[in-house]
Amino acid sequence: MKFQGKVALVTGGSRGIGQAIAVALGGEGATVVVNYLRDAEAAQQTADRVTASGGQALTWQADVVSPSQVGRMAAAVVEQFGRIDILVNNAGGKIRAAPFLDVDEELWDECIDLNMKGTFFCSQAVARHMVRQRYGRIINISSIAGFQTQPDRTHYSVAKAGVAMLTKSMAVELAPYHITVNAVAPTYVKTKATADVIAGREDQLVCMHPLGRLGLPSDVITAVLFFASDEAEYLTGQCLFPDGGNTLGRNWPF
Repeated sequence: MKFQGKVALVTGGSRGIGQAIAVALGGEGATVVVNYLRDAEAAQQTADRVTASGGQALTWQADVVSPSQVGRMAAAVVEQFGRIDILVNNAGGKIRAAPFLDVDEELWDECIDLNMKGTFFCSQAVARHMVRQRYGRIINISSIAGFQTQPDRTHYSVAKAGVAMLTKSMAVELAPYHITVNAVAPTYVKTKATADVIAGREDQLVCMHPLGRLGLPSDVITAVLFFASDEAEYLTGQCLFPDGGNTLGRNWPF
């Protein structure tokens, strides 16, 4: 129960990787706030699983792209529980693929807002409370797409690369307050949200991974729980790659 007495906020926690992270934190004793945008029922299912695993949980609706909404969310969590110890910026997504020449302003803004602007303003809102308590763990979910080129994903790759640099910049500025900021950059992870991306080409994608399989939510959980723990107190501005070796230079098969 390494997170007994700790309060964690997981954005985009109603499904997929976010849900798995929330449940894992609860299983280690944390009180978990499950942030969601639209699907209240799915968020409550996550909260129920957190409770069943041994933690406490509540859900909170907020659009991570809105500074005012995330500010109210952070303030409400502190008012109810007295503190926020762990923030996992998981909310994000690929939006939709498009060749570089076809990315219009709307698609660009939507992708940058969700993946980078949301991470920035959630971190800012929560860090204000962490500064006062002089303790905090912020974990940003990036992607291997931010570190290698991918066809038809320029907008997404740029957004996730921005998250990686944001992680480093935040780490420097927040270090004096004993707040660590780290990132996790997974490969393709098999969830319901990625099923349509993987469908029909799983064998091709597996060939890009020297360890011979795609990622699972449990692979990401391991990295997140490590960065959130006191064992990682001297690590900040770092990025872990649960990628099965994908970033070691294998070429795309298409």
